[in-house]
Amino acid sequence: MGRVSELFRIFRNKKLFVLLIVLIVFAAIMGFSLGQRDKLTWPENFVGDTVTFVQQWFYKPAGYLAGLFEDIRKMREIYRENEELRTTVARYARDRVTYNRIELENERLKEALEFKERQKRMFDYEYVIAQVVAVSQDPLNPTFKINLGSTDGIRPDMAVVTTDGLVGLVSRVFPLYSTVMPITQLDSESSGARAISATVMEHKESFGVIEDYDTQRGMLVMNRIAENDPLSKDDVVITSGLGGVYPYGLVIGTVESRQVGDFGLTHTAYIKPAADFDRLTEVFVVVPPDIEEAAP
Repeated sequence: MGRVSELFRIFRNKKLFVLLIVLIVFAAIMGFSLGQRDKLTWPENFVGDTVTFVQQWFYKPAGYLAGLFEDIRKMREIYRENEELRTTVARYARDRVTYNRIELENERLKEALEFKERQKRMFDYEYVIAQVVAVSQDPLNPTFKINLGSTDGIRPDMAVVTTDGLVGLVSRVFPLYSTVMPITQLDSESSGARAISATVMEHKESFGVIEDYDTQRGMLVMNRIAENDPLSKDDVVITSGLGGVYPYGLVIGTVESRQVGDFGLTHTAYIKPAADFDRLTEVFVVVPPDIEEAAP
Protein backbone atom coordinates (compact mmCIF):
# COMPACT_ATOMS: atom_id res chain seq x y z
CA MET A 1 0.00 0.00 0.00
CA GLY A 2 2.90 2.33 0.68
CA ARG A 3 4.33 1.95 -2.88
CA VAL A 4 0.98 2.53 -4.60
CA SER A 5 0.40 5.67 -2.64
CA GLU A 6 3.86 6.89 -3.60
CA LEU A 7 3.18 6.30 -7.30
CA PHE A 8 -0.06 8.22 -7.18
CA ARG A 9 1.77 11.06 -5.52
CA ILE A 10 4.23 11.20 -8.40
CA PHE A 11 1.52 11.25 -11.07
CA ARG A 12 -0.13 14.04 -9.28
CA ASN A 13 2.98 16.07 -10.08
CA LYS A 14 2.02 17.44 -13.57
CA LYS A 15 5.50 18.52 -14.65
CA LEU A 16 6.93 15.09 -14.22
CA PHE A 17 3.99 13.54 -16.03
CA VAL A 18 4.42 15.84 -19.09
CA LEU A 19 8.16 15.15 -19.21
CA LEU A 20 7.50 11.43 -19.22
CA ILE A 21 5.02 11.75 -22.08
CA VAL A 22 7.49 13.83 -24.16
CA LEU A 23 10.23 11.23 -23.69
CA ILE A 24 7.91 8.47 -24.80
CA VAL A 25 6.82 10.40 -27.95
CA PHE A 26 10.44 11.32 -28.80
CA ALA A 27 11.49 7.72 -28.55
CA ALA A 28 8.63 6.69 -30.82
CA ILE A 29 9.50 9.36 -33.43
CA MET A 30 13.18 8.36 -33.43
CA GLY A 31 12.28 4.75 -33.94
CA PHE A 32 9.92 5.65 -36.74
CA SER A 33 12.54 7.90 -38.44
CA LEU A 34 15.34 5.32 -38.29
CA GLY A 35 13.16 2.56 -39.67
CA GLN A 36 12.97 1.79 -43.40
CA ARG A 37 10.28 3.79 -45.23
CA ASP A 38 9.29 4.17 -48.81
CA LYS A 39 8.16 7.78 -48.51
CA LEU A 40 9.47 10.76 -46.63
CA THR A 41 7.42 13.53 -45.09
CA TRP A 42 7.37 16.92 -46.81
CA PRO A 43 9.61 18.57 -44.16
CA GLU A 44 12.18 15.83 -44.75
CA ASN A 45 11.89 16.24 -48.52
CA PHE A 46 12.27 20.03 -48.21
CA VAL A 47 15.36 19.73 -46.05
CA GLY A 48 16.91 17.09 -48.35
CA ASP A 49 16.28 19.11 -51.52
CA THR A 50 17.68 22.25 -49.95
CA VAL A 51 20.85 20.50 -48.83
CA THR A 52 21.28 18.86 -52.26
CA PHE A 53 20.81 22.21 -54.07
CA VAL A 54 23.38 23.93 -51.87
CA GLN A 55 25.82 21.04 -52.23
CA GLN A 56 25.72 21.11 -56.03
CA TRP A 57 26.66 24.79 -56.08
CA PHE A 58 29.71 23.99 -54.01
CA TYR A 59 30.51 20.74 -55.82
CA LYS A 60 30.39 22.01 -59.41
CA PRO A 61 32.93 24.88 -58.98
CA ALA A 62 35.20 22.52 -57.11
CA GLY A 63 34.93 20.04 -59.98
CA TYR A 64 35.60 22.77 -62.52
CA LEU A 65 38.68 23.94 -60.63
CA ALA A 66 39.99 20.41 -60.31
CA GLY A 67 39.44 19.82 -64.06
CA LEU A 68 41.10 23.16 -64.89
CA PHE A 69 44.21 22.31 -62.91
CA GLU A 70 44.31 18.88 -64.58
CA ASP A 71 44.00 20.47 -68.04
CA ILE A 72 46.80 22.94 -67.23
CA ARG A 73 49.03 20.07 -66.13
CA LYS A 74 48.27 18.16 -69.34
CA MET A 75 48.92 21.27 -71.47
CA ARG A 76 52.30 21.71 -69.82
CA GLU A 77 53.18 18.11 -70.58
CA ILE A 78 52.06 18.48 -74.21
CA TYR A 79 54.05 21.72 -74.57
CA ARG A 80 57.14 20.05 -73.12
CA GLU A 81 56.72 17.08 -75.47
CA ASN A 82 56.27 19.42 -78.46
CA GLU A 83 59.44 21.29 -77.53
CA GLU A 84 61.33 18.01 -77.35
CA LEU A 85 59.93 16.98 -80.74
CA ARG A 86 60.89 20.32 -82.27
CA THR A 87 64.41 19.96 -80.91
CA THR A 88 64.64 16.41 -82.23
CA VAL A 89 63.38 17.41 -85.69
CA ALA A 90 65.80 20.36 -85.84
CA ARG A 91 68.68 18.12 -84.79
CA TYR A 92 67.66 15.54 -87.39
CA ALA A 93 67.47 18.16 -90.15
CA ARG A 94 70.88 19.56 -89.17
CA ASP A 95 72.47 16.12 -89.05
CA ARG A 96 70.90 15.17 -92.37
CA VAL A 97 72.29 18.30 -94.05
CA THR A 98 75.71 17.61 -92.55
CA TYR A 99 75.55 13.99 -93.67
CA ASN A 100 74.51 14.94 -97.22
CA ARG A 101 77.28 17.53 -97.44
CA ILE A 102 79.92 15.07 -96.21
CA GLU A 103 78.60 12.36 -98.52
CA LEU A 104 78.74 14.67 -101.56
CA GLU A 105 82.19 15.89 -100.60
CA ASN A 106 83.42 12.32 -100.20
CA GLU A 107 82.00 11.41 -103.60
CA ARG A 108 83.72 14.40 -105.21
CA LEU A 109 87.04 13.67 -103.54
CA LYS A 110 86.80 9.98 -104.37
CA GLU A 111 86.08 10.79 -107.99
CA ALA A 112 88.87 13.34 -108.01
CA LEU A 113 91.34 10.83 -106.56
CA GLU A 114 90.43 8.21 -109.13
CA PHE A 115 90.72 10.82 -111.89
CA LYS A 116 94.13 11.95 -110.65
CA GLU A 117 95.54 8.43 -110.48
CA ARG A 118 94.11 7.51 -113.89
CA GLN A 119 95.47 10.61 -115.61
CA LYS A 120 98.80 10.32 -113.87
CA ARG A 121 99.22 6.77 -115.16
CA MET A 122 98.23 7.87 -118.68
CA PHE A 123 100.41 10.94 -119.15
CA ASP A 124 102.61 11.18 -116.07
CA TYR A 125 101.40 14.69 -115.19
CA GLU A 126 101.14 15.98 -111.66
CA TYR A 127 97.61 17.12 -110.77
CA VAL A 128 97.43 19.54 -107.85
CA ILE A 129 93.95 19.88 -106.39
CA ALA A 130 92.69 23.40 -105.65
CA GLN A 131 89.49 24.94 -104.31
CA VAL A 132 87.60 27.64 -106.21
CA VAL A 133 87.26 30.51 -103.73
CA ALA A 134 85.74 33.28 -105.86
CA VAL A 135 84.22 33.94 -109.26
CA SER A 136 84.52 37.38 -110.84
CA GLN A 137 81.31 39.10 -111.88
CA ASP A 138 83.18 41.62 -114.03
CA PRO A 139 82.29 40.99 -117.71
CA LEU A 140 85.63 42.53 -118.72
CA ASN A 141 87.56 40.20 -116.43
CA PRO A 142 85.56 36.93 -116.19
CA THR A 143 88.07 34.93 -114.19
CA PHE A 144 87.84 32.81 -111.05
CA LYS A 145 90.24 32.42 -108.15
CA ILE A 146 91.79 29.28 -106.70
CA ASN A 147 93.43 28.90 -103.30
CA LEU A 148 96.88 27.98 -104.63
CA GLY A 149 99.63 30.43 -105.54
CA SER A 150 103.34 30.77 -106.17
CA THR A 151 104.17 29.32 -102.75
CA ASP A 152 102.46 26.12 -103.94
CA GLY A 153 104.46 25.96 -107.15
CA ILE A 154 101.76 27.41 -109.41
CA ARG A 155 102.98 29.26 -112.51
CA PRO A 156 101.20 31.28 -115.23
CA ASP A 157 99.85 29.38 -118.26
CA MET A 158 99.34 26.14 -116.35
CA ALA A 159 96.26 24.27 -117.54
CA VAL A 160 93.34 23.89 -115.12
CA VAL A 161 90.90 20.98 -115.42
CA THR A 162 88.05 19.29 -113.57
CA THR A 163 87.30 15.59 -113.50
CA ASP A 164 85.19 16.18 -116.63
CA GLY A 165 87.48 18.23 -118.79
CA LEU A 166 89.54 21.35 -119.53
CA VAL A 167 88.54 24.55 -117.74
CA GLY A 168 91.16 27.14 -118.60
CA LEU A 169 94.65 28.51 -117.97
CA VAL A 170 96.23 30.16 -114.95
CA SER A 171 96.41 33.83 -115.95
CA ARG A 172 97.91 35.53 -112.89
CA VAL A 173 99.72 34.15 -109.87
CA PHE A 174 99.99 35.61 -106.37
CA PRO A 175 101.71 34.12 -103.32
CA LEU A 176 98.55 32.57 -101.83
CA TYR A 177 96.09 32.46 -104.73
CA SER A 178 95.86 32.53 -108.52
CA THR A 179 93.35 33.63 -111.13
CA VAL A 180 92.19 31.37 -113.95
CA MET A 181 90.95 32.46 -117.38
CA PRO A 182 88.25 29.98 -118.52
CA ILE A 183 88.23 28.65 -122.08
CA THR A 184 84.74 30.11 -122.48
CA GLN A 185 86.50 33.48 -122.96
CA LEU A 186 88.33 32.37 -126.08
CA ASP A 187 88.11 35.04 -128.76
CA SER A 188 90.16 35.07 -131.96
CA GLU A 189 90.03 38.87 -131.97
CA SER A 190 91.41 39.17 -128.45
CA SER A 191 94.70 38.19 -126.90
CA GLY A 192 93.17 37.53 -123.48
CA ALA A 193 93.02 33.74 -123.88
CA ARG A 194 95.27 31.24 -125.60
CA ALA A 195 93.98 29.23 -128.59
CA ILE A 196 93.87 25.48 -128.10
CA SER A 197 95.49 23.09 -130.53
CA ALA A 198 93.17 20.07 -130.61
CA THR A 199 92.86 16.57 -131.97
CA VAL A 200 90.41 13.67 -131.60
CA MET A 201 90.84 10.77 -129.21
CA GLU A 202 89.43 8.21 -131.65
CA HIS A 203 91.81 9.06 -134.51
CA LYS A 204 94.93 11.12 -133.96
CA GLU A 205 95.13 12.28 -137.58
CA SER A 206 92.39 14.85 -136.92
CA PHE A 207 93.54 18.37 -136.18
CA GLY A 208 92.03 21.78 -135.55
CA VAL A 209 92.39 24.96 -133.53
CA ILE A 210 89.86 26.13 -130.95
CA GLU A 211 90.07 29.90 -130.72
CA ASP A 212 86.49 31.08 -130.24
CA TYR A 213 83.51 30.48 -127.99
CA ASP A 214 79.97 30.93 -129.28
CA THR A 215 78.04 32.39 -126.33
CA GLN A 216 74.65 31.94 -128.02
CA ARG A 217 75.19 28.24 -128.62
CA GLY A 218 77.30 27.72 -125.53
CA MET A 219 79.93 25.88 -127.60
CA LEU A 220 83.57 26.15 -128.54
CA VAL A 221 84.38 26.77 -132.19
CA MET A 222 87.05 24.57 -133.74
CA ASN A 223 88.49 25.94 -136.99
CA ARG A 224 91.10 24.93 -139.58
CA ILE A 225 89.76 21.40 -140.00
CA ALA A 226 90.89 19.84 -143.25
CA GLU A 227 88.19 18.82 -145.70
CA ASN A 228 89.28 15.16 -145.58
CA ASP A 229 89.61 15.13 -141.79
CA PRO A 230 87.68 12.13 -140.32
CA LEU A 231 86.35 14.21 -137.41
CA SER A 232 82.62 13.54 -136.94
CA LYS A 233 79.75 14.08 -134.52
CA ASP A 234 80.19 12.72 -130.95
CA ASP A 235 83.97 12.42 -131.32
CA VAL A 236 85.86 13.30 -128.12
CA VAL A 237 88.16 16.28 -128.70
CA ILE A 238 91.38 16.50 -126.64
CA THR A 239 94.39 18.80 -126.52
CA SER A 240 97.08 17.86 -129.05
CA GLY A 241 100.03 19.16 -127.01
CA LEU A 242 101.17 21.37 -129.90
CA GLY A 243 101.90 24.99 -129.15
CA GLY A 244 103.63 24.36 -125.85
CA VAL A 245 100.78 25.66 -123.61
CA TYR A 246 98.18 22.94 -123.11
CA PRO A 247 99.61 19.48 -122.31
CA TYR A 248 98.60 16.60 -124.51
CA GLY A 249 95.51 14.52 -123.80
CA LEU A 250 93.27 16.90 -121.80
CA VAL A 251 89.62 16.34 -122.65
CA ILE A 252 87.97 19.44 -124.15
CA GLY A 253 84.53 18.22 -125.19
CA THR A 254 82.51 16.37 -127.82
CA VAL A 255 81.73 17.29 -131.41
CA GLU A 256 78.13 18.49 -131.84
CA SER A 257 78.22 19.45 -135.52
CA ARG A 258 80.53 20.09 -138.44
CA GLN A 259 80.17 22.39 -141.41
CA VAL A 260 82.13 24.09 -144.20
CA GLY A 261 84.07 27.14 -143.04
CA ASP A 262 83.46 30.72 -144.13
CA PHE A 263 85.88 30.60 -147.01
CA GLY A 264 85.10 27.03 -148.10
CA LEU A 265 88.71 25.86 -147.79
CA THR A 266 88.47 24.29 -144.32
CA HIS A 267 85.70 23.08 -142.05
CA THR A 268 84.42 24.32 -138.72
CA ALA A 269 83.10 22.18 -135.84
CA TYR A 270 81.13 23.12 -132.73
CA ILE A 271 82.40 21.47 -129.58
CA LYS A 272 80.31 21.06 -126.44
CA PRO A 273 82.61 21.64 -123.42
CA ALA A 274 82.99 18.65 -121.13
CA ALA A 275 83.42 20.74 -117.97
CA ASP A 276 80.49 22.30 -116.14
CA PHE A 277 81.45 25.95 -115.66
CA ASP A 278 78.41 26.71 -113.49
CA ARG A 279 79.45 24.35 -110.71
CA LEU A 280 83.15 24.78 -110.15
CA THR A 281 84.17 23.72 -106.65
CA GLU A 282 87.37 21.66 -106.91
CA VAL A 283 89.73 21.93 -109.87
CA PHE A 284 93.15 20.52 -110.74
CA VAL A 285 96.19 22.46 -111.85
CA VAL A 286 98.17 20.37 -114.36
CA VAL A 287 101.90 20.41 -113.67
CA PRO A 288 103.90 18.90 -116.57
CA PRO A 289 106.99 16.82 -115.63
CA ASP A 290 109.54 19.38 -116.81
CA ILE A 291 108.01 22.18 -114.72
CA GLU A 292 107.63 19.85 -111.73
CA GLU A 293 111.34 18.95 -111.84
CA ALA A 294 112.42 22.59 -112.30
CA ALA A 295 110.30 23.81 -109.35
CA PRO A 296 112.36 24.46 -106.15
